[in-house]
Parts: sequence; C-alpha cells; structure tokens
Amino acid sequence: MRTQLKKNLTRNELRKRARTLKLVLTDSDGVLTDTGVYYSENGEAFKRFSIRDGMGVERLRVAGVETAIITGEKSESVRRRAEKLQMPRVHLGVKDKRQELERILEETGLTIAQIGYIGDDVNDLGIIDAVAAKGLTAAPSDAMPVILDMVHYHCVLPGGHGAFRDFAEWILRMRV
Repeated sequence: MRTQLKKNLTRNELRKRARTLKLVLTDSDGVLTDTGVYYSENGEAFKRFSIRDGMGVERLRVAGVETAIITGEKSESVRRRAEKLQMPRVHLGVKDKRQELERILEETGLTIAQIGYIGDDVNDLGIIDAVAAKGLTAAPSDAMPVILDMVHYHCVLPGGHGAFRDFAEWILRMRV
C-alpha cells in the first residue's frame, strides 16, 4: 500500500484540509536531511539535502502554499538551504515547536487548519498533535514509530531522500 492515513479521516476531509493549506512547516534533520551530520576537527562540516525536496518546496509555492523550516538545531547550513529555497521563514534553535507554532500563527494570522507539518522524532510530538486536529501531518518512512502512529500521511521515502517532496506531491494531488 502506498499510503497509510491516520485518524480514519475520509478522503473528502483530507481533500478539504489540503485545499485549505497556506503554510507547510518542516523539521530539518530527519526530514530534509537523512539524519547524518558530517563533522571535521573544526565542528559541523555539512549536511546532505535532497534536491527533490527543493522541487517540492517550489511546487507548493506555485500552488500558493508557502513553506518554512522549524528545527531545534542552530545550523548555518539549514539557514542557507532555506535561503536557496526562497523560504522567507526559518526557525532555528526551537526547543518547543508547539510553542513556536503559536508564535507563527500569531505572526502570520493563519489558523491551525491552514498548516501542514512533517516531522520524524519525539521533539515533533507536540506540534504534530496540535496540527493534526485540523491541518495535515506527515512523517518520512523512517520516522520513529510513535510519530508514524500520529500522522495523517506516511511518506514512502525516508528523510533526506525525498520525503518532503512526497508529502508535497500528496498535498498537491489532494487539492485537485
């Protein structure tokens, strides 16, 4: 089976939610990257990002859905990737993503129903729980089991290998 959908939502409800989205938030490590970090004797050297995920960001933007990164890491490589993808918002060093979501909603004037989120690990639990109530949530195929149990959409691809693109394409298909 290509997808597994949580919460027994009907296809019509999922379509309605997809059509309402205005902003898709994504974790970085484990979603946009493969969870690997390369270190040199001088510290973090680089992270691997999928070009396909970048195309997912662009395709959502063309469809009127903005994207943003929200991560616990304070990484210049993540900031640079966001710049490359023309993401006006990047939230680095966020320890409480659920609380940061409230700030994002306040700053943008959006509602939970207009938010999508993709994450892979326990630090995503709070924000996934909040967004799942009225928005759309997803996880890469290699996400932690507790996360896979909570989300609406299970990506076929793992983090750093097109999981974000998979979620983006699913959203776009659901909007038709």
